[in-house]
Amino acid sequence: MAPHPVVQAIIDLTAGAVGGTACVFSGQPLDTAKVKMQTFPKLYRGFLHCFISTYRQVGLRGLYQGTTPALVANIAENSVLFMSYGFCQEVVRMLAGTSSGEALSDVQKACAGSVASVFSSLVLCPTELVKCRLQAMHEMAATGKIKATQKSVWSVVRSIWTLEGPQGFFQGLTTTIAREVPGYFCFFGAYELSRTAFADYFKCSKDDIGVAPIVFSGGLGGACLWLVVYPMDCIKSRIQVMSMLGQQAGFLKTFMTVFRAEGVRALYSGLTPTMLRTFPANGALFLGYEASRKLMMERFDH
Repeated sequence: MAPHPVVQAIIDLTAGAVGGTACVFSGQPLDTAKVKMQTFPKLYRGFLHCFISTYRQVGLRGLYQGTTPALVANIAENSVLFMSYGFCQEVVRMLAGTSSGEALSDVQKACAGSVASVFSSLVLCPTELVKCRLQAMHEMAATGKIKATQKSVWSVVRSIWTLEGPQGFFQGLTTTIAREVPGYFCFFGAYELSRTAFADYFKCSKDDIGVAPIVFSGGLGGACLWLVVYPMDCIKSRIQVMSMLGQQAGFLKTFMTVFRAEGVRALYSGLTPTMLRTFPANGALFLGYEASRKLMMERFDH
């Protein structure tokens, strides 16, 4: 018997939080390198130079700068994402005219994930704003763009609230949504297609393919997401970090400014650490989600 919709939502929300936590701890240093290279591409010759420079400047702590807001961001994003994912699957069923509980196709699940990402963007944007500012704080001070650095989450939050007001926490929201909607279509689509391929190969259900195929499928989904939306993520990071200096231009103006002044290459700065991060981080995300969800569903059944 399927659980009550409220119980199912709580299960999905909790499983998403577990997956988000696993995602952060497995990939935070590479995410820090990605943000630094996106916002200051001329300061670093490549991923290794950025990684080593950060370690020499501020030690291991510098590579984990922004971990607290990253945890909040990923737990909040994935909790809302996977909870909304369940609801959006029911909406897709209704639009497709299929009965409740009937299995959706992989493409239909991709559509549900794409719509669910709109809701997760609303909680992701403020927390990711704080994370990106913390990660790029050293470079902002080193290049003379700001005089004093803020070293804690609360000092950044207090600064945004004081100088920009509540709306300041949503700098880059439009770009975040523009990134998430197509990105999560690819994310869930590639993940489900990969699981289907493994299930066909092993001649079993998608829930019984095992740990390694789930990790690979999650990593593949993450790789497809980033390859499609990376330039938009680069612009989002620029908007969120440079908004420390005052009023920041919107997506299109920022995009054209970067494109004209720095070329296409700048839009892909930081892609290497992103792709190195995506397989372990998103593999851990889906493994944490699927394992905790399965455990909670089994306990509910008993």
